Amino acid sequence: MSSSAERDFVTAHLDDLHADLDAWLRIPSISADPAHAGDVAASAEWLAEALRRTGFPTVEIWQTQGAPAVFAEWPSADAGAPVALVYGHHDVQPVDPLELWEHPPFEPTVVETPAGPELHARGAIDDKGNVAFHLLGIRAHLAATGRDTPAVTVKLIVEGEEESGSPYFADLLRAHADRLACDVVVVSDTGMAAPDVPSAVTAMRGLADAEITLRGPAVDLHSGSFGGAVPNPLHAMATLLAALHDAEGRVTLPGFYDKVRPLSDRERELMGRVPFDEAAWLAGPAASRVATGEAGFTTLERVGARPTAEVNGMWGGYTGPGHKTIVPAEAHAKITFRLVADQVPADLADQVRAWVQAHVPEGIEADVHVPAGGVAPCASDLDHPAMDALLRSIGQAFDTDADQVLFTREGGSGPEADLAGILGAPLVFLGAGLPTDRIHSPNERVLLPMLHKGAEATAHLWRELAAVSFPAR
Repeated sequence: MSSSAERDFVTAHLDDLHADLDAWLRIPSISADPAHAGDVAASAEWLAEALRRTGFPTVEIWQTQGAPAVFAEWPSADAGAPVALVYGHHDVQPVDPLELWEHPPFEPTVVETPAGPELHARGAIDDKGNVAFHLLGIRAHLAATGRDTPAVTVKLIVEGEEESGSPYFADLLRAHADRLACDVVVVSDTGMAAPDVPSAVTAMRGLADAEITLRGPAVDLHSGSFGGAVPNPLHAMATLLAALHDAEGRVTLPGFYDKVRPLSDRERELMGRVPFDEAAWLAGPAASRVATGEAGFTTLERVGARPTAEVNGMWGGYTGPGHKTIVPAEAHAKITFRLVADQVPADLADQVRAWVQAHVPEGIEADVHVPAGGVAPCASDLDHPAMDALLRSIGQAFDTDADQVLFTREGGSGPEADLAGILGAPLVFLGAGLPTDRIHSPNERVLLPMLHKGAEATAHLWRELAAVSFPAR
């Protein structure tokens, strides 16, 4: 492996990164649970203090109607230097079911593995690890370049409600748009294809959800006296949900695909370069027997570049021990839709209602609730010079050429489209997670060498972005 001043500094100060994570991950900043509101606030305070001791001259905690966000800024002394805004979040997912954790979720534990040391804890990669490597990365950048200020003005906005759907984040961006103005947004809430496959996410899917209630008889009825003679809402729900996809795995909502931007030949070729062992994926992170989905697309395309619909839950009637022989009065289901470029979350309400109306039998009343808002999809401009700077930075951290850094797509969703739309800046993604990191699941972990490479890549990135000519804002 080659060396660089950035890598030498990162390697010499890994204990600082590890100590930061050990302290921060002990704070159970679960934004979805009101009982942890104080912990989310404590997490914001911890990050604010960490940014101050790193050297950021401006650090502020911004309150919202929900959980606090942390803002920081370190201006470059160079006139006309570009401005980069780092996005991440400091809240974490709930830990249930607790009994499946091999180590306590908020007691960070290092586990030695053949791939290298892993750090196990809730938030280890999603997203505290991805944010923490910036603390070391900017120090490495300054040490390597001999500068007192970064080569670009570096800002951070680290929210506290991403795991709760970022309900107030767009309002926060609008309220502070002048403070957050930037030339490029660096999203650090994603990952790479594999430890030995340097890669960059280029798109994230959007998200919309719906809850459906079907009502039949006014009350639960005796199945012996009324079964087979009146409509059963659970039967109707099962039929409805079975019709969500056709025989080719396509979603059957009217107009669902009308605005979907087709994958170009170039995009499919770039995704096809990503090494992918489907059998290992099924046996490992997917924990499934077979791969399935929309016909005509690879598994990687299905999970990152195509829209989907999933039944998240269905319930109704009696589910306790033994039998209760009834025709239930109601049935319920929750569905979520992942959206891709050019789809609009607001369109889903009419599409879902039209689909339900077409499949509900006589005698069943349907109530469809589609919350307003949703999450819009987003994508990077593959031809933007900031993307070239990102690829060079990742390549240096992985000892390879920029053209060997592969492109991937993130199947999950976040507020990145709001960042791009409200701030009017392009997106690039720099994250150190892996598909095997068990985010949102018990035993979340991060492979520590990936965080080390993330710190080095961000140290290179500030130097590389300084050479980019951005349009005037």
